[in-house]
Amino acid sequence: MRKTPPDRAGDMMDEKVRQGIGAALGRIPSGLFVLTARHEDRRAGMLASWVQQVCFQPPMVSVAVAKGRAIMPLISESRCFGLCQIARGEKVILRKFAGGVDAGEDPFLGFELIPPAALDVPILAHASAYLECELTCHMDVEGDHDLFVGLIRGGAHLSGEPHVHLRDNGFKY
Repeated sequence: MRKTPPDRAGDMMDEKVRQGIGAALGRIPSGLFVLTARHEDRRAGMLASWVQQVCFQPPMVSVAVAKGRAIMPLISESRCFGLCQIARGEKVILRKFAGGVDAGEDPFLGFELIPPAALDVPILAHASAYLECELTCHMDVEGDHDLFVGLIRGGAHLSGEPHVHLRDNGFKY
């Protein structure tokens, strides 16, 4: 039996049902992170909120990235990525990465970075915590985002409490 593709399933959904689902999805709490990657002389970073621990042993996390984002080929080519958790009250980093970054711009200019412990990924010094991840799986889940799963090779809690994010509507950021 063939299942209805996800993009068409949403089109057939009653608007009242869709609103209820959107409200419920928006209540799933998430952290705010700057997803980072470097390949050769290119660096990229973007705001990410769909990050989840996947395993205890070995320690792994997943991050969802909208299709077509400039960071995707850097992760695929370098086979690694970083996650810098934004601290509660941190406005400068949030403003920079929430608005997006112009193509060809190095988003980390003007930000203090710390030397990564395990992998060659940019790590923001003013993050609450960070993880350095080796890419183990890249999945196209046949939706508007792809899923990257990474084996954690390094990380630390630096300071402060994490920013926790709730959305009014689970169908938009």
